[in-house]
Amino acid sequence: MEQPQIFDNRELSWLKFNERVLEEAQDTKVPLLERLSFISIFQSNLDEFFMVRVGSLYDQMLIDKNAKENKTNMTAKQQLSKIFDRVRQLEPIRDITYKKIMEELEKSHGLKHVTFKNATPDELKYLDVYFHHEIRPLVSPLIIDKRHPFPFLNNKQIYTIVHLDSKSSVKIGIIPNINAIKRVILLAGGKRFILLEDILLHYADEIFENYKVLGKTLIRITRNADINENEIQFDDDQDGTFRDVMEILVKKRKKLSPIRLQLANTLNPVAFDYLCKMLELNENQIFYSKAPLDFSFVYSFNDILKDKSLTFNKLVPQTSSSVSRRTSMINQIKRKDLLLSYPYENIKSFIRLLTEASYDDSVVSIKITLYRVAKHSQIIDALVNAAENGKNVLVLVELRARFDEENNIGWSKRLEEAGCTVIYGPKNIKVHSKLLLITRKTKDGTEYITQVGTGNYNEKTSTLYTDLSLMTANVEIGLNALEVFNSLALGHLVESSKHLLVAPNCLQNKVIDMIDNEIELAKQGKPAYIGIKINSLSDKKIILKLAEASKMGVKIDLVVRGICCLIAGVKGETDNITIHSIVGRYLEHSRIYIFGTHERCKIYISSADYMTRNTVRRVEVAVPIYDIDIKERLWNMFSIIFNDNVKTRIQQPDGTYKKIKPKKDELPLDSQIYLFNKAYERAKLVQEQSNSSNISSTVGQPQDDSFFNMFLKQD
Repeated sequence: MEQPQIFDNRELSWLKFNERVLEEAQDTKVPLLERLSFISIFQSNLDEFFMVRVGSLYDQMLIDKNAKENKTNMTAKQQLSKIFDRVRQLEPIRDITYKKIMEELEKSHGLKHVTFKNATPDELKYLDVYFHHEIRPLVSPLIIDKRHPFPFLNNKQIYTIVHLDSKSSVKIGIIPNINAIKRVILLAGGKRFILLEDILLHYADEIFENYKVLGKTLIRITRNADINENEIQFDDDQDGTFRDVMEILVKKRKKLSPIRLQLANTLNPVAFDYLCKMLELNENQIFYSKAPLDFSFVYSFNDILKDKSLTFNKLVPQTSSSVSRRTSMINQIKRKDLLLSYPYENIKSFIRLLTEASYDDSVVSIKITLYRVAKHSQIIDALVNAAENGKNVLVLVELRARFDEENNIGWSKRLEEAGCTVIYGPKNIKVHSKLLLITRKTKDGTEYITQVGTGNYNEKTSTLYTDLSLMTANVEIGLNALEVFNSLALGHLVESSKHLLVAPNCLQNKVIDMIDNEIELAKQGKPAYIGIKINSLSDKKIILKLAEASKMGVKIDLVVRGICCLIAGVKGETDNITIHSIVGRYLEHSRIYIFGTHERCKIYISSADYMTRNTVRRVEVAVPIYDIDIKERLWNMFSIIFNDNVKTRIQQPDGTYKKIKPKKDELPLDSQIYLFNKAYERAKLVQEQSNSSNISSTVGQPQDDSFFNMFLKQD
């Protein structure tokens, strides 16, 4: 008898996620400009997918064409074939969706994507003048033939390709898009526009006026970006630092081989074959588009239209109702654990903590792991300030954070210059944890303030991603965090930890132990429950253990935003597992682990998804929630998210996803909007209570907190 299929392929599962993003662009309840944003997100997601995942599969195919992935047993070639088939199904949907949205915007607001075919006579005259005066002087065309080698084409840049008549060989003209000119060119009235590449394509015949043009099109290539930093030959005896090596790596990535070619329309076979030969691409890697090749330009429409009905209502992250604005953050955390929930609550309370610590005379050291930070980072500023104030500041900067390498290299230099001790992750292991440890020496002895988060120390993403941040003065958690930092400083990995779950050695095994505990309770006929919210699920060991738990009668609720290699609802295998996915206004990014029923549950928040890259190939940290109030808050939060009936898709037993709708007797519940409204309500209540009781600025403020008095004046 054939074994029921409970696994989905990782790459195909990711494409299902990106399809859910595209569905948001199709949703008529979403404002029009936001729908365009979802198209752009769909496209940029796909770009990165080709650069990283498709690139990796091509590398695998070259190394070992018979190698199979461990869940669906597909070879790299088989995976690529299915990927290309699915992308070719999705991209026409994207093109049609863009067309429909633009038609609606034209009808309601006069915004029109103009082409030379539908431009008015006056617009054609204007474009002719504009081309000759503004564009033509900046055009840098190239001729490619036997005497002129094929040039390097930049990743994701748009080029005009022209097939020129030649008696002796294939002759190609290339016109790069001009970075000095804005891509969106507004016409009379300010709402009709044309794209720069469309103008260059139209005037290509004139640009190559000495040649007969046989054909022309727009192209855009995507390059493989899958460089494995672990393959870098680096040892302690060679000249230069690990940072120097990473700088070389980043430059190397920009030169990697093309992995995809997008075309606006076809070229004749001769020119097409020549282009594919020069780029070393086969037919499977060629994709045609009836829409623009790059959708990043759609964000400029916000400035053109300036109509609030076209975008989401502005929501402002609130100060957490658990946090007093008039009291030292350190003293508040000493009294009670604090939890911040982004983007509903703002990151300012955390920045206050870090800034306060940078001035506090009792603080002797600050240790932090940085993976991705904002370009203009207040967190970096606070760390620099702390070092300049004589604190011992240890910063682990992960230079291998994909596509943020250059940014992190720059920050590491600034931190070093300020006097911080900068270290990097262990060999072959990325540090993805979000961990901060503040150590204080007071009259009462050594004190620790520990912060563990699910998201990066990044002010920008804290307003766009849903994340959680726990701040605690628990000494034992602080000692566990200290062990993590000491191990990283010595180039070691934590082997065991009493309170924190620390990958790669003591997270996956402990998660499996807690699932086993629920299995044992279920065997005894007792209620057993697991609730997990993560971004991705692909760890085979955990998947098999969840399937085992399902068979034993454990009720399992999963909220998995993206990749999900487990298929729920398979008869006799995963009947007790329900998988939801939420794609909405904000990117779901928080990770919550719940083991046990309400009255006895263990709850963790973590930086780790249930992917082998997280559980056994990275340094990750999960922190237990011991505060009863926070525990209850997270339980309720998970329940709200799981019961979302507006932005939720529920996975079907065949691996597809179906968007659910409120039942006749149900009120609509958009979990993100609900949680934002609750943050507003709590903030309003705190303000009203403050006003009614006429609380002075000093009430609740420690008498001996001289630092905070100074800090408050600055604030």
